[in-house]
Amino acid sequence: MRNSNYFLKFGSRQERHSIWKRLARVFSRREEGPGARRLLFSLLLLSVWETGSGQVHYSVLEEAKHGTFVGRIAQDLGLELAELVPRLFRVASKGHRDLLEVNLQNGILFVNSRIDREELCGRSAECSIHLEVIVDRPLQVFHVEVEVKDINDNQPVFPVAVKKLFIYESRPPGSRIPLEGASDADIGANSLLTYSLNSNDYFTLDIKRNDDNIKSLGLVLRKVLDFEDTPEHHLLVTAVDGGKPELTGTTQVKITILDVNDNAPEFERTVYRVSLFENAPNGTLAVIVNASDLDEGVNKDIVYSFNTDMSADTLLKFHLDPVSGYISVKGNIDFEETKLYEIQVDATDKGTPPMTGHCTVLVEILDTNDNVPELVIKSLSLPVLEDAPLGTVIALISVSDRDSGANGQLTCTLSPRVPFKLVSTFKNYYSLVLDSALDRE
Repeated sequence: MRNSNYFLKFGSRQERHSIWKRLARVFSRREEGPGARRLLFSLLLLSVWETGSGQVHYSVLEEAKHGTFVGRIAQDLGLELAELVPRLFRVASKGHRDLLEVNLQNGILFVNSRIDREELCGRSAECSIHLEVIVDRPLQVFHVEVEVKDINDNQPVFPVAVKKLFIYESRPPGSRIPLEGASDADIGANSLLTYSLNSNDYFTLDIKRNDDNIKSLGLVLRKVLDFEDTPEHHLLVTAVDGGKPELTGTTQVKITILDVNDNAPEFERTVYRVSLFENAPNGTLAVIVNASDLDEGVNKDIVYSFNTDMSADTLLKFHLDPVSGYISVKGNIDFEETKLYEIQVDATDKGTPPMTGHCTVLVEILDTNDNVPELVIKSLSLPVLEDAPLGTVIALISVSDRDSGANGQLTCTLSPRVPFKLVSTFKNYYSLVLDSALDRE
């Protein structure tokens, strides 16, 4: 038996296949006896050794056409084409079932339907489709990772096509008027944006980076404004991404010059940073924003509001008191859904015409242990023979937890005094194997 163990562990694939051919002859002749039992035992050992035997990596560009070649999966997994159908070759992919398929005639993995990286992984730097390839007779599982590479298929997009601004003619040169920058759904160089402004005599484009490396866009006044001379200014801001070929997006800026001397409200801070635990109850205070106005009378009375560029989802999650500046929770906050909310707040005075100041509130959501572990039986080999040898694989089990950090780290155990044990075969995957002899009687 020592020689048999050495052969199974280090023998070539052709040698291992000879066992299967001999087994087929045994079953076809219904042979019995010590020789047949030894062959069956060798086969079961081979099955246990080959289960969970490695991982294959491929890559594919997003938006690849239907039928695009991804890889020779059967060949790379060491499977013969002739055995794919008899061994019930199948591919499982949680949540992405139809994106990739395998041609069982030639063993090629190909693109089956549209793959949109941004839809699949959002702005994540890494994006992969994880496949589980399962074959029977004997049970084997292979883990295949297909990296989805980004292409420059999204142009920069500004929050609004036309941005309207109101500026007093007394605004001093050097004043900075904040603008909302563009966003690009791509990643890496494809999402790196540069900005430009059309040629004009009054405004230049100013780009700064804050402590979080987020670009802050603004217009800087170059010279004194004159309402009587030019009551309106029309500008065009262009954003260009770093892709090849590059894509562009634009927004028009319509600036109305006001013939009234006034001051815009100013917040104590331009950026507020706060943290909230997910599932915080409605009414939980997030932050209090505060602005002041140098004017007198009704011109210094301030009303707080969310900026019109705010996303609908953020508006559903937070409430802003227009008088006090209290921002509180009003919807379900889920760390697994959104980890950071960026809230744009305006402070508008009651002058005629009104003036507005701006600030940003960054709300970091902290994870709590609010998701129970999930356990899925991927494959189950039943019934189990009474004389099945130790180490026989009974089931393939996957475990997962949507929480992060320690809350998402899992330990999988069996109830005591059972003739089975769990063997970790891959990250968050376990094989249930026979650990002691079975006695049906």
